[in-house]
Order: sequence, then C-alpha cells, then structure tokens
Amino acid sequence: MLPRLALTSVVANVAIVVTGGAVRLTDSGLGCPTWPRCTDQSYTANQEMGIHGAIEFGNRLLGVVVVGVAIACLVGALRRRPRQRRLVWLSGAVVFGVFAQILIGGLTVLTTLNPWLVGVHFLGSMAVLIAAYAFWRALRAPVTPEAIPGPLRALGWVIVAVTTATITVGTWVTGSGPHAGDHGAARIDIDAETISQVHADLVFLLIGLSVAAWLALWGIGAQRAAKAALVLVAVELAQGLIGLVQYFTGLPEILVGAHMLGASLVWLATLALLANLADVRFQTRLIDMTPARSADYSVK
Repeated sequence: MLPRLALTSVVANVAIVVTGGAVRLTDSGLGCPTWPRCTDQSYTANQEMGIHGAIEFGNRLLGVVVVGVAIACLVGALRRRPRQRRLVWLSGAVVFGVFAQILIGGLTVLTTLNPWLVGVHFLGSMAVLIAAYAFWRALRAPVTPEAIPGPLRALGWVIVAVTTATITVGTWVTGSGPHAGDHGAARIDIDAETISQVHADLVFLLIGLSVAAWLALWGIGAQRAAKAALVLVAVELAQGLIGLVQYFTGLPEILVGAHMLGASLVWLATLALLANLADVRFQTRLIDMTPARSADYSVK
C-alpha cells in the first residue's frame, strides 16, 4: 500500500507541473484573480470566469489531491512498524514542500505572475520531487549494491549540478519568452536569444557528461547504474529534440508543455542515476533500514 502511495505522490507532483504549464500556456494564470479564494466572494470558479477560471481552478484542485496524497504518505510512514525515521522525515519533507509550493503559488497570483516567482515555483516542484522520489525509492525491495569508483560517484554529482543549472536557466528562458500566463504579466528583462543559447550550451554539456557516465559505467560492468545513465541520455535527447523543434517553430504551446513535462522526467532520471551511483556502504545501510526486506508493505 505505502509504496503505491509513494509512487502516486511522484506522479501527482509531475502532474501538477504539467497542469501548471497548461495554466500558463492558456493565459489562465489569473483565471482566479486572487488567493486563497478564487474570487473575493468564492473559493471556486464560476461560469462567468469562463475557460480561464476553470483551468486555473482545476490546477488548484489538483493541488488539493497532491496535498492529500502527501499527507497519506506521512500517515503511512508514521503508522509503519517498526517505524523508520528516514521514511518519516522524507514523507514529512514532501508535505512541507507541497505546502510551501501552495504559498509560493499564491504569491505568484498576488504579484500578478511575477516571472521570477513563477520560475521559483517551478524549481520548487523539482525540490519536492527530490523528497518524493527518495521516499518512493526507500520503499522499494532492496538489491545488491554495485561497487562504483569514487570518481564516477563524483561525476554523478556534477551531472546533478549541471541538470540543476540547465533547468534553472530554462525558467529564465521561459520567463523572457511569450508565454507569460496572462497578457498583462511582466517578462524577465533579458535577451531571449542569448539566454536560449546559454540554455542550449548547458544541454550539450549535460548530454556529454551523461554519455561519458554511461560509457564508463558500462565499461566497469555496473549494469544497473549504466542502465540508469542510458535512460537519462535517452530522456535528455528526447527533451533536447523537443526544445530544438519548439525554438524553430515559434514556441507552440503544445511543445512548450511537452518540454515542461520533459524537464520533470530529466530531473527524475538524474535522481535515479545518482541513487544508483551511491556509495556501497550507504546503499547497504539503506537495505538494512528498509522494511521491504520482510516483503511486508502493508500499513499497520
């Protein structure tokens, strides 16, 4: 039960990124013009607010689902016997992160979609995914750790750093582009073409590092880690292709939305690679702590 809830939490946090993108790409960012209410008189959208109000309110409703799943995971971790402190902390971090995201989202509405806050809101989702993914992974059945040399573990952290930089600069690209979430919203005052080139350069660097990690891991026979690196390369290439096509086709909404989903998938694939590169002693310690050892996944 709890592993399924944990996976649902990961999926829900990716889904909220996608629906948040839909809000922006349909100019529905102020479909509910205030917060925490949708209007000054009501917490829900009404017919007079049209499709924009429905889209924005739908995103807020999904936020309620994300909160509910996160709280259910925390309750499950607290009720699990024997109680695992790490599971409680990770699930608690997801709950904290989701509520923080709600506050940031509210601030973006109250500041009329300030583009810097919108970018922080997106990056906040990536931060929540770290805890959600770690929680889910901690509940998986243990496997025999692979011995990964120190330099390759260090390369994993470099890939995480470059991925973080790539996604961060990507929010600046979006913040300087045409999809503001509302016709009157401000834009980041930077040259869109220049920042897009910086973003592309980081993508090329990231793909190169990921390919190097895959070849090195394949060469030493670390099969699971090599597979994780190959998945990362594949997701990066797909994401890069979407980014290239959207740039040369004038940023159509459907491709921009797919690119936002792709950013979440690249981030998850990066986290998966990092987890597979963990030190043997660390992985062994997690196995010793994992209740999955007894194959009992029930919440008691």
